[in-house]
Amino acid sequence: MLSRPKPGESEVDLLRFQSQFLAAGAAPAVQVVKKGSRRGGDTNLDQSVLQDHRDVVTLDNLPDLPPALVPAPPKRARPSPGHPPPEYEDPEERLNRHDQHITAVLTKIIERDTSSVAVNLPVPSGVAFPPVFHRSQERQGKSATSGKRSIFAQEIAAKRVSEARVPPVREALSILDPPEGAVSCEALIPREQGPQPPQGSYSFQGPHLITGRGLWGQDAMQEAQTIHEENMAKLQAMAPEEILQEQQRLLAQLDPNLVAFLRSQSHTHEQAGKKAIEEQRPGAPSVEVTEEERIVPTSASEPRQEDELEPEAPALAPPVTPHKEWLHMDTVELEKLQWTQDLPPLRRQRTQERAGYSLQELFHLTRSQVSQQRALALHVLAQVISRAQAGEFGDWLVGSVLRLLLDAGFLFLLRFSLDDRVDAVIAATMRALRALLVAPGDEELLDSSFSWYQGALTFPLMPSQEDREDDEDEDEESPAEKAKRKSPEEGNRPPSDLARHDIIKGLLATSLLPRLRYVLEVTCPPPSVVLDILAVLIRLARHSLESATRVLECPRLIETVVREFLPMSWSPIEVGPVPSIHKVPCATAMKLLRVLASAGRNIAARLLSGFDLRSRLCRFIAEAPQEMALPPDEASMLSTEAFRLWAVAASYGHGSDLYRELYPVLMRALQAVPEELSTQPPQPLSVQRIASLLTLLTQLTLAASSTASEPNSDSAEASRSATPSLITWTQVSGLQPLVEACLRQTLKLLPRSENWHALGPVPTACLLYLDAYYQVWSQQPSLCPEDWLQDMERLSEGLLLPLLHSPTLGSLWDSLGCCSPLCNPQFCVPGPEALPSLVSLGCTGRSSLSLAGSASPFPFLTALLSLLNTLARIHKGLCSQLAAVLAAPGLQDYFRQCVAPMAAPQLTPFSVWALHHEYHLQYLALTLAQRAATVQPVLAVSAALHHSMVLALLSRLLPGSEHLAHELLLSCVFRLEFLPERASGGPEAADFSDRLSLGSGRDSGCGRGALLAQACQDLPSIRSCYLTHCSLARASLLASQAWYRGELRRVPALLLPVPKEPLLPTDWPFLPLIHLYHQSSDTPSGLLPADTVGTAMRALQWVLILESWRPQALWAVPPAARLARLMCVFLVDSELFRETPIQRLVAALLARLCQPKVLPDLKLDCPLPGLTSFPDLYTNFLEHFEAVSFGDHLFGALVLLPLQRRFSVTLRLTLFGEHVGALRALGLPLSQLLVSLEYYTEPPEDNLALLQLYFRTLVTGALCPRWCPVLYAVAVAHVNSFIFSQDPKSSDEVKAARKNMLQKTWMLTNEGLRQHLLHYKLPNPALPEGFELYLQLPPLRQQYLQRLASGMLQNEVSVT
Repeated sequence: MLSRPKPGESEVDLLRFQSQFLAAGAAPAVQVVKKGSRRGGDTNLDQSVLQDHRDVVTLDNLPDLPPALVPAPPKRARPSPGHPPPEYEDPEERLNRHDQHITAVLTKIIERDTSSVAVNLPVPSGVAFPPVFHRSQERQGKSATSGKRSIFAQEIAAKRVSEARVPPVREALSILDPPEGAVSCEALIPREQGPQPPQGSYSFQGPHLITGRGLWGQDAMQEAQTIHEENMAKLQAMAPEEILQEQQRLLAQLDPNLVAFLRSQSHTHEQAGKKAIEEQRPGAPSVEVTEEERIVPTSASEPRQEDELEPEAPALAPPVTPHKEWLHMDTVELEKLQWTQDLPPLRRQRTQERAGYSLQELFHLTRSQVSQQRALALHVLAQVISRAQAGEFGDWLVGSVLRLLLDAGFLFLLRFSLDDRVDAVIAATMRALRALLVAPGDEELLDSSFSWYQGALTFPLMPSQEDREDDEDEDEESPAEKAKRKSPEEGNRPPSDLARHDIIKGLLATSLLPRLRYVLEVTCPPPSVVLDILAVLIRLARHSLESATRVLECPRLIETVVREFLPMSWSPIEVGPVPSIHKVPCATAMKLLRVLASAGRNIAARLLSGFDLRSRLCRFIAEAPQEMALPPDEASMLSTEAFRLWAVAASYGHGSDLYRELYPVLMRALQAVPEELSTQPPQPLSVQRIASLLTLLTQLTLAASSTASEPNSDSAEASRSATPSLITWTQVSGLQPLVEACLRQTLKLLPRSENWHALGPVPTACLLYLDAYYQVWSQQPSLCPEDWLQDMERLSEGLLLPLLHSPTLGSLWDSLGCCSPLCNPQFCVPGPEALPSLVSLGCTGRSSLSLAGSASPFPFLTALLSLLNTLARIHKGLCSQLAAVLAAPGLQDYFRQCVAPMAAPQLTPFSVWALHHEYHLQYLALTLAQRAATVQPVLAVSAALHHSMVLALLSRLLPGSEHLAHELLLSCVFRLEFLPERASGGPEAADFSDRLSLGSGRDSGCGRGALLAQACQDLPSIRSCYLTHCSLARASLLASQAWYRGELRRVPALLLPVPKEPLLPTDWPFLPLIHLYHQSSDTPSGLLPADTVGTAMRALQWVLILESWRPQALWAVPPAARLARLMCVFLVDSELFRETPIQRLVAALLARLCQPKVLPDLKLDCPLPGLTSFPDLYTNFLEHFEAVSFGDHLFGALVLLPLQRRFSVTLRLTLFGEHVGALRALGLPLSQLLVSLEYYTEPPEDNLALLQLYFRTLVTGALCPRWCPVLYAVAVAHVNSFIFSQDPKSSDEVKAARKNMLQKTWMLTNEGLRQHLLHYKLPNPALPEGFELYLQLPPLRQQYLQRLASGMLQNEVSVT
């Protein structure tokens, strides 16, 4: 046996081994089969070599090649038992057996023999060239078979015919093969379109295509006939369907021109045969072809392969009618007019004539070796994404185009393409990346709302379905600590896994930021690429604090942006396209810095100190836009972004030192505002610049406040930033007259809607500035309060009160309902291309009447209510006058729509943003109503409406509004003025309603009315209880208070928390009870807080108030969930439910749940919020009842309520099968049963196992009327119905069980039970037993019992 080579052996050793192997003559271990390709041959060898040397970009943890468009795992077929696997078969034989190509059939090709063909010499002509004639002259003797022959050839042929030197053209053409364009009789006979199966008996006289011409010898005709006979034999053995299938396969493989030629030959022979038959027939008419008849060449008249496959295509008609004077239009070539037809529907797999590319073809082109093809593919994909984002494919395609592309690996294909060396490919890649990441309309919406009330606050554009740790632990951490803690965890995950849940994180994991920095700094791309890169960076910065931090900390990225696109000096730039914007100020670069600064206080401080932004802000603010030597639009946007960046920095208390330097510039810009607003119509860019200026002045005014950070604040950043402000009140007090003048000027345009809408956020910004101005003025301890109070009165009487009573403002209130996203959920429906892994607001195609539209009244009315609240809080005397705005009919109608029962709004990115601003208006209006209620009495109807609105708003507030929720709980929710029922006969009406519904009188001392009256007196204690149990995270509450109170030095960031769900659950009124239940479950010793009874009693009191007077507040909590919360009271411990106040409150709430109008909605089989399984809860409830109830009737009533017949049989089986001992404690009398007994007895029970348990507990005495009267009546009713039922559809098992149970009943020794089971009639709670009995059984039952008795006697006799 030959040894194998070992390490260290040289080439000489290998050659020696080879010689020994050949000399031994042993069989090789493998067999090499070389088989050339039939199609490609060796032509692809060079190409494969070139492909091996192509440039391949590799990244860490990424595949080398992009995935397929529709990825699927490779499938391996299992060989069947009857067929051997491929390794036991010759590959060549297997390939030949399965090869169905046309070349596998036409394998025997014999070369044509031309030795017997006569050669004709050229015939000399008398003239060199035919005579020249004009086009308009009619040529004589024009041959009908001219076809596509040139004029020269036609004239020569005509000359020869006239001279009679050669045979006619038709005879000459019959000798040789017909050339291309030859005319046959087929042109005169219409043909049927589409494939037709051969008809008749397939008995052809001879072959039409194979004639044997050209073969050597006399066997030529015999060979052709042999081939013909073989073909006919194959056709005779095939079915018509098989013939059509083979015909279609051949048509798909052969060249269309070859098919047309073969068909022309076949039709020529057919016409020749018909003509011969007609000539042999006596008197047969002759056919003549005239010049007027159109002669169509065979190649033009033959249908193409596409026409054969699509017979429904319309017939092609020439677009114009040709004239004989037109050059080269004597013969219409229809195949050259194919491009004038309408294209068929898109089917890229079969209709390759369609223009454009499929997505799969574009994916292949992106990896082409030709850079132009790569750039073209990426450019087309960018256009596809842009159109998909705009919603243009919604009516044409099913599914999401973006989802299809991302599933196919498009994201990493872009990342690979970004590493290309060709500038055109990089440009196309950046355009596609921008189209994918930056949704159209998002940035415009966020920019336009920057000057709204709290408009600088934005939600992170990141998915909320992330795997996060405990929220309570995270709330106590700063955002920077969260980012640092999460980075190592996510760094271990591959980019593909990250991108599946979050596209932005997946991109950042592929070293995207260093590549973008390299493109900006080294390649110096054109302006379009620069803008695309800056737009992508802005989108990355809006993702989260972590992403913004990574953009800031990317080496040399921000330095490059500031140095190249925010220079201090530049050459003048004219209007129009420029080759490069490097070393030219760019507004988008300034916006990038503004978005980064909005992500956090620390980032803003690093930008101001580390990149010399103070000098750049001075540079771009000190110079007016028209003096910047830039295009006007770019200069205006640059100035706007500079104002916004300074405003963001001022929101943290930074940049105050610039105010003293730029004070003259700001005053000059503010004085020029009236002149700019007088331009009709106002320019949009100018309006945005003015609003940004006013927003900056608002923040600078708030910086002059003397309010310092709370001394007990545990925020490290707040303690470090608690430095005195560099802006004093005297420096900002002179701005108010100019801003007020601007406001008065804009309010004059309020009656003209078009001009008013064109002003945009300018009136809103003016109102917000006045709000901040009076807020800060009232906080100045060194000034006289009389000064600001008098100024407030002047403003109210001269401006605000006339505005509040103007009919034009009423029209704005009337349009609230039309623009509300809460009342119009269709405004917030996500688009078809919305992806959970790529968050976007989806603002494309939004209506102008939505909250984000140009006609929305929300920004202005919210700012107006903010100013009115500030004035009413500072000046109590103005409260009643300013509160007149709450009586607007439009506002009242809007509140009624908001409190109507509706489904919870769907939390989409756009709905979260829109609802956040809508809730601001609701909160400010309700706060103003609360202030007015403390000063003067409020109508009962309005007070009840406002209180309902407060409760609805509290359950809808989103993260970031913790301060609003805390203020509502503190001042509005438990306010006695918002409960007018307490003083208008509400308690008495509750008692009267209970007497009507229950039909029995009760002691007034323990009725529901007395409980409600006591609850109204205990409202302060109830408020303290809910402030304790509905407390929010302290860090989030402090940040929210800093935002809404204007405490700039405590603002951590302008980035709100991720909105995963509302702040409070829908069942927040039951939170104290739920907390008590969890505390009891988590405390093994059973020791509960000292005030457990008080907590439970306050919670039950508040729930009773809501159930009685505000039922719509609990509409989102199903009755089954309320029942489960009440059961938690009994599960807390063994003594809580015995307290008299608890007993009365629970009994009143349980009676509310058992009302006839509520009981049908009590569904225990549906999933309940906050509860995994109601049967599990009921099992625990039974165990607790069996252990500690001691026959408590209220406890027993709760046990009996889920045992109704319409509920799951599992609950009844749990009691009668696993907890039979609890039956002895269920002594609730029939008179105290909260629901009718028919709910338990109808319809008859059909569960055999439960019926047997019923019978067993009755017979054994575990269930008797003395211990459990309710269930005794229920069990007797169901057993009686079962033993006397005569259902013919019952199974044999049920029939046997029924007979057995009836026999045992007949033989019972307990006469009372036997009498009850046999003579039961119907339920009657008024009787002691709970049911009526038959005095005498009906005849049918009597006969049935007699037959049963006789049968039993016969059985006994037979046994004896």
